[in-house]
Amino acid sequence: MDQVFSLQSEARDGCVIITTMGYINNVGGEAIAAECRTYFAGGVKNVILNLGQSKVVNSIGMSYIIEVLEQVQELGGRLVFTNLDGPVEKMLAIMGLFTFAGKEATVADALAVCAREAVDQGRK
Repeated sequence: MDQVFSLQSEARDGCVIITTMGYINNVGGEAIAAECRTYFAGGVKNVILNLGQSKVVNSIGMSYIIEVLEQVQELGGRLVFTNLDGPVEKMLAIMGLFTFAGKEATVADALAVCAREAVDQGRK
C-alpha cells in the first residue's frame, strides 16, 4: 500500500477532470478535496474523477470523496467517476454513491454526459 499518490487536473467544457494515480488514503483524499475546492472557488461545479490508476481507496480517502460529492451537490453540479477498477467500482456501489454520482467508462463519455446535462439545464 505504499503507492505514492499524485493527481493531475484540468478544466474542460465546464468540468474539472481529476486523474488520480496511486493509493487514495488520507493524503490522496485531502489532495482531491483541496483540488476540487480550488476549482469550485473559480466557479466550476462539475467534477469528473478518473480513478483508472488508483486501485485502492481506503475509508479515509473515501470520506474525502464523499465530502467532494456533498460540495458538488450543494453547488448544483455533478460528480462522475470514470475508468473504475473492479474492486473500486464495487466499493462505490456498496456505499451507494452511484445513487448520487454518475459512472462512465471514460472521461470522454463523462464529458458528453456533462455537456448533455448543460444543454438540458439551458432549456429549463
